[in-house]
Amino acid sequence: MEKRVYAIASGKVQGVGYRWFIYHHAEQMGISGYVRNLPDGRVEMELQGNAAMVEALLEKARIGPWAAHVSSLKVEPRPVQSLSQARFEIRH
Repeated sequence: MEKRVYAIASGKVQGVGYRWFIYHHAEQMGISGYVRNLPDGRVEMELQGNAAMVEALLEKARIGPWAAHVSSLKVEPRPVQSLSQARFEIRH
């Protein structure tokens, strides 16, 4: 079953490799979507893929890489989209 979510991570999540951490795991798990820094210091992401894999990536996102400190991860469900190509990207 496919699942799509929008999430925002708060805390020490910029300048610590957090986007690359999410990108790396999303690529390994076959999840499509994006991750990007927000001007206010938070990181937003949109994830779509196998429901179990999306949940697994959200668990990793709650922890982040060793230098990060994720104080909160707010997650909102979104309607699944038909994607012509499944890829994950870091947006700027």
